[in-house]
Amino acid sequence: MDDKNTETLHIKNMVCQRCIRVVTEELKGLGLKVERVELGEAEVVQPMQPVSRERIREVLEAAGFGLLEDRLDRIVERVKNEIIQTVRRDAEQEPMNMNFSDHLASRLHMDYNYLSTLFSASQGISIEQYLIRQKIERAKELLMDGELNLSEIAYKLGYSSVQHLSSQFRKIAGMTASSYRESLSGRRPLDKIT
Repeated sequence: MDDKNTETLHIKNMVCQRCIRVVTEELKGLGLKVERVELGEAEVVQPMQPVSRERIREVLEAAGFGLLEDRLDRIVERVKNEIIQTVRRDAEQEPMNMNFSDHLASRLHMDYNYLSTLFSASQGISIEQYLIRQKIERAKELLMDGELNLSEIAYKLGYSSVQHLSSQFRKIAGMTASSYRESLSGRRPLDKIT
């Protein structure tokens, strides 16, 4: 946009559509005209009486988000968002059968080794470990939904086999995927507990 009052805000901790809605509402509540909001970014137009960056930061932090000022922090957040978007894409799309390092480098237009080094230094875990954790969290959600069996979940998340998914699930969650699903079926709704 050519408007000199337009500003792109880089926002951390946005992981879902609900986050986009909350950020949009918070920014509009400050009187900002919201042009676009997506994971990790919002484009806004300042009103006649500009809102300070500090005030925007306070409002976003109160809602569980934050502003990213540093270029390197923005790159790390872009890596996280790309992983989240890839793992949580629509069910109609193809499974995650891809070389993820190539995919990430292509999407961010950066060398994967650079991204990997930067991410590990910033987060204390590798991109691969973060990807696995996101996949296991997605597997938990799919298990809770109860619509897919373990083979279908493994395929959807790009695992070579149910055993591979089960092995990683056990390492991250501390139990097998089958045990996790069984523990969900034994839960009672809160309104049924006496």
